[in-house]
Amino acid sequence: MPEPIATFAEMRRMLAVLPGPDVAARDAALARERLLTKPTGSLGRLEPVAAWLAAWQGRHPPDVRRPRTAVFAANHGVARHGVSAYPAAVTAEMVRNFAAGGAAVNQLCTTVDADLRVYELDLDHPTADMTEGPAMTEEACARAMAYGMMAVEPGIDLLAVGEMGIANTTAAAALSLALFGGAAADWVGPGTGVAGTALAAKKAAVERAVAVNRAAMADPFAVLRCVGGFELAAIVGAVMAARLARTPVLLDGYASTAAASVLFALDPGALDHCLVGHRSTEPGHGRLLTRLGQEPLLDLGMRLGEGSGATLAIAVVRAAAACHAGMATFAEAGVSGRT
Repeated sequence: MPEPIATFAEMRRMLAVLPGPDVAARDAALARERLLTKPTGSLGRLEPVAAWLAAWQGRHPPDVRRPRTAVFAANHGVARHGVSAYPAAVTAEMVRNFAAGGAAVNQLCTTVDADLRVYELDLDHPTADMTEGPAMTEEACARAMAYGMMAVEPGIDLLAVGEMGIANTTAAAALSLALFGGAAADWVGPGTGVAGTALAAKKAAVERAVAVNRAAMADPFAVLRCVGGFELAAIVGAVMAARLARTPVLLDGYASTAAASVLFALDPGALDHCLVGHRSTEPGHGRLLTRLGQEPLLDLGMRLGEGSGATLAIAVVRAAAACHAGMATFAEAGVSGRT
């Protein structure tokens, strides 16, 4: 992990100057959409997706030539409470699997022609146990956010963000509970497949973490520090950097969306350049999507993580751009328009 280049104060300053959409590009997309050889609205969500892509790429027509999937990996101290069906060692083992090309996300990236990058965040040193106090210091959290910003390089025109970290759905549930309220049971799900006493232990860990850290969670960045994780902080940084670079973002499942919701809690417009790639079967994800006002592009019963759903959604966004740019207008095709 590099030396810190940011503090929470600097992150807040960046958040205050995030650029808005390119209105001219968006309006050009909307105008062209009305001229294409199809009934208005007949391509469903592909039509607004094309306009969203134009607005946040800042160009018309939009296209997807250099998509990237960024997977952030880290370990969590709360894993020691048995909140996952798998041991913490699996995080590093899966990172090696990514490097060897053996994971699902590798196959999906090949299928949609996306560049896959995996970012490790000090796997040998997990966060502190959030049931006993803050998971991270402010410096460590800000450093992880700054590291996540490195995933947004010049030339990328669409970024899918995912994660790998045993116990990170526990952190996602704690983030959601601390940010949006309710009960732990509203936000805690099976994750890797826990049930019975293990699921009860997961709920108890989330309840304890939020209660123990309540006094320290003065704002959403402090919530991230207290009950988040290194990879979740890196996702927050990546989403912010993407906005500054005018790179549209596809969020993956529950953990990625929970991380990004930190920015939403600070500024509801901070995620306007993001779409959610898919709806996870984690029950908390659906509740979180409702709070964020997001409708996922796909709903395939997936809950794998590692950026799999967001990567698959790249194909949908690319299809939206291709139809928008490639279809003929009524005038060009000599097709009669609506009477």
